[in-house]
Amino acid sequence: MRIAVLFGGTSEERDVSIASAAQIIPALRAAGHDVVAVDTASGRLRAGDERRLLDTRVAPQPPAQKSVANIRAAAVTLNTSNIDVRDVDVVFVALHGGAGEDGRLQATLDLAGLPYTGSNYIASAAAMDKDLSKRLFRSVQVPTADWLMAPVAVEEVTRRLGWPAIVKPNKQGSTVGLTLVRGTAALQPAIDAALQFDDEVMIERFVAGREFTVGILEDCALPVGEIIAPGEVFDYEAKYQPNAAREVFPAEIAPADAQRVQDYALRVHRALKLGVYSRVDFRRDSNGEYWCLEANTLPGMTAMSLLPQAARAAGISFEELLDRICRGAVKTT
Repeated sequence: MRIAVLFGGTSEERDVSIASAAQIIPALRAAGHDVVAVDTASGRLRAGDERRLLDTRVAPQPPAQKSVANIRAAAVTLNTSNIDVRDVDVVFVALHGGAGEDGRLQATLDLAGLPYTGSNYIASAAAMDKDLSKRLFRSVQVPTADWLMAPVAVEEVTRRLGWPAIVKPNKQGSTVGLTLVRGTAALQPAIDAALQFDDEVMIERFVAGREFTVGILEDCALPVGEIIAPGEVFDYEAKYQPNAAREVFPAEIAPADAQRVQDYALRVHRALKLGVYSRVDFRRDSNGEYWCLEANTLPGMTAMSLLPQAARAAGISFEELLDRICRGAVKTT
């Protein structure tokens, strides 16, 4: 197949997207596909530009806002004419966050009649909106921590959620703009920090405990994985720096627990009407209850990212995973 890999972009997760593409592109080429590399911020890349960009490493922190603003100012308009993908069989969306994951790019590709990986524009938008997605989790009886949307009185947070609490942008990924708030005095500064990344901010009850993840591929739940982070939150640095966190696949939990959290993940995937693949994240509290944190429509896709690790635990190689994702995208259009 002739495949355009869209990556980079203008979100705070640009570096993560480049890291995904740096492994997706050579793996697809090794499998015999004709691959075109496209940075949605600058267009189709020549071989030399591709090599230089894909050699970028993920820094311990997201790109500075000034850096992101400069990229956005210089970016091409997001349409199929400028990113030049009309001559391909399928578009592999390796973007994370922003317009690449919130449905805007997907709507553009739909209008152009191009098959693409991931979920459609409605499902992408629903999953990116944490307030909306949590309502859908509860509609299918999947537990999720109580939450409030800012602005909200400190007293109400104390009464309804307690402390500590998580403050985060409503439509962001990779824990960008997220703060673990331990008391009343730190609430407003955390809200102000989150508002730098989104105009809606969520305050959520913090669930202390172990963190788990479940990948979904072709409507089947993959083996459950456990994420053992160095701190209380699996933050940006822990996610993307080598050896910062330990990931165990399959997770060392009872078979009944694994089956339960896999069932929850499938319910979430189906409630959001997600596509060929996704990843759903959970926390387990001291009472053994699993609480859904979020669903990811375009999870990280390096060979050591969580979804590929889950696939490998199921006997699916990275190359086979990518191939099935691409073929599934063509089949569903």
